[in-house]
Amino acid sequence: MGYSVEQWSKRIRYRSDLSGYVYHLTKAELGSDGKTTMKTLDRLIKIITERKLIGSSTESGFITGNRKAVCFQDAPIQGIVQNVLHENSFRAELGGKVRYTYLGLAFPKPYIFQQGGRPVMYERKEIAKKILPEDEWWRIVDLNLMNKDNIVDWTHEREWRLPADEFNFDLDRVTVILPNGDIHKEIIEKLPSDDLKNITGMIQITPLVY
Repeated sequence: MGYSVEQWSKRIRYRSDLSGYVYHLTKAELGSDGKTTMKTLDRLIKIITERKLIGSSTESGFITGNRKAVCFQDAPIQGIVQNVLHENSFRAELGGKVRYTYLGLAFPKPYIFQQGGRPVMYERKEIAKKILPEDEWWRIVDLNLMNKDNIVDWTHEREWRLPADEFNFDLDRVTVILPNGDIHKEIIEKLPSDDLKNITGMIQITPLVY
């Protein structure tokens, strides 16, 4: 049964575990030597001013198949914060890699759906490849709970993917996610005034962490 966007919004509003938005979090850009070539905030500003997100590939983002895809997390803002906090707190235990930070963009879920974004399929990769046609393999995220010493489970991200080499977005559909007041002040100073006027708004997550 379908229902109106107002009814759909009520469903989300009355559930603390759902969100009407999907989130794309970013991180610093690293060179081949592992050193930072662009700070996280500068990379976020570049994304905003260019109005563009670059799709990940098999090599850069664990995408199955040949189709690049832009990745998002479908969770309420407190869930996003918990994911980043866990990554930061247990980074060494998780392999030392920085996967994402508290800086990023939030988009209305219907907007991303209209662009072709869809929830991923969590399944053992070899099984999922038999279910989906090859041109849909970008939706596959490996899930395997069979080996207690080698658990593969990314379901906490509730990932969505948008199949594209690059996603050119409308700035007025963007909400900016920031970690604290200092970064908030810095982005206001660095971001062009027209871009500041056109974004939907900014969310500072400090009250959700402390």
